[in-house]
Amino acid sequence: MATCAQPRHLCLAGSAGAVALATGRAASAEGPGRSGPLQDETLGVVSVPSQWRGVQGLRGETKSCQTASVATAEASVQTRRCADAEVQTEAVVPAGSPPAPQHDGPGLVAFLQRVEALMIRELNKNWQSHAFDGFEVNWTEPQETVTCLHTLGYPPAQGQGLHVTSVSWNSTGSVVACAYGRLDDGDWSTLKSFVCAWNLDRRGLNPRQPSAVVEVPSAVMCLAFHPTQPSHIAGGLYSGEVLVWDTGRPEDPLLWRTGLTDDTHTDPVYQVLWLPEPRHSHRWQVLSVATDGKVLLWQAAGPGQLQLAGGFALVVQQLPRNTKLKKPHRGETEVGTTAVAFSSFDPGLFVLGTEGGFPLKCSLAAEEAAATRAPSSVPLRAPAQFTFSPHGGPVYSVSCSPFHRNLFLSAGTDGHVHLHSMLQAQPLTSLQLSRKYLFAVRWSPVRPLVFAAASGEGDVQLFDLQKSSQKPTVSVKQTQDESPVYCLEFNQHQTQLLAAGDAEGVVKVWQLSTEFTEQGPRETEALERLAAEVAA
Repeated sequence: MATCAQPRHLCLAGSAGAVALATGRAASAEGPGRSGPLQDETLGVVSVPSQWRGVQGLRGETKSCQTASVATAEASVQTRRCADAEVQTEAVVPAGSPPAPQHDGPGLVAFLQRVEALMIRELNKNWQSHAFDGFEVNWTEPQETVTCLHTLGYPPAQGQGLHVTSVSWNSTGSVVACAYGRLDDGDWSTLKSFVCAWNLDRRGLNPRQPSAVVEVPSAVMCLAFHPTQPSHIAGGLYSGEVLVWDTGRPEDPLLWRTGLTDDTHTDPVYQVLWLPEPRHSHRWQVLSVATDGKVLLWQAAGPGQLQLAGGFALVVQQLPRNTKLKKPHRGETEVGTTAVAFSSFDPGLFVLGTEGGFPLKCSLAAEEAAATRAPSSVPLRAPAQFTFSPHGGPVYSVSCSPFHRNLFLSAGTDGHVHLHSMLQAQPLTSLQLSRKYLFAVRWSPVRPLVFAAASGEGDVQLFDLQKSSQKPTVSVKQTQDESPVYCLEFNQHQTQLLAAGDAEGVVKVWQLSTEFTEQGPRETEALERLAAEVAA
């Protein structure tokens, strides 16, 4: 029993020790072998002072620095006034040189008296001479070159193989427009085409991106800018329609169109012009010529419509008697017209070029009814008054002189340019400019004796009749592969510019030298003599 009681005591003692450790006090005095109840007890706060802060405080250091002292200095300057002066001393006369001779006054007077009569006689001869009449002194250096200023084109049209069929300058002379179509063989009536315009005065001009593009459902054969509205342009189509666009409205450029009616041309329209209305000079009509033998006048009537206001028809039976034509085939009575030009002196007088090769003098005042069976909403008249000697092929271009009321030029497929007088059938002169076709000829607006021609060999030729009546003064190469040049136009406002379009779909703007833009002395009189002498 004694051995067993000792472990029990140790066990109780151990339990009491554990309770004492948990409660923080000794076992209860209630007696050995019984544990006391657990109670909460609050003890004091234990704090341990930081040794690190004290160590760091002991290691603190204080430092300071001083920048280098700023050096200063004072300085002053003094300006000085300077002046330049020049003197010229008399030349030193070498010692021993002879003295300058003295003037012999009486001898000089005697000499002048002796030669006075002779000098007066010679001065009178010079006064009566006309050797230098009209001579004007020009101190500027003459330029004898023609340079290419711009090469313009529209890649989508060129990608279709379209030709530039017509060019025109607007009323300000800053915009050039071209028509895209085809002039070679084939049916191009359903071919989509374009009218493009470039503003040459615009900053950052892109020659491959026109400032205005109009898509047209048929090939455009010709166009002409309005005489006073810079953005209005008329065009003739292969389908026979005549349209007017406003290039200032890119979203909806079409203003008026003839539509496909009985009045519309049945053949391609080869030229359009703007004419003032007879009773309203501020209002304009569009004149169109086509190979169906009709010359029609259109005016705006209502929104989007061109209405036929008058017209003419050419038939073989009503041509002047001096016309020498082969007997037409049965049913073929119309005379196809390919070009038109109006006189600068008589607004009612115009010249027509025909497929038969002969130019016709016509009048807007003609009253004879045309003997045609073609349907028309207005009566058509017969305009032909006189027939000139023919070319060897169709006449593609005519141009009336702006300096002489009776002179005009015609160019045709025989490669010749004829200079005509309105007063006689035979040409005053005939110039062969090309072995192939000639497609365009235009008088200069500023030089009475200068004109330009576009050839089927790719040349633009400039003629000055004052220098030569047989060969061109300048011939520039428009196309490298000798493809034809189809059209050209002088700029009426910027007279040093000439635009030409070709079969490669390119419009080139040529800058003319002063040789072709400055009128020479008595040049108009020389043109008068040329017309009078040959006509006599």
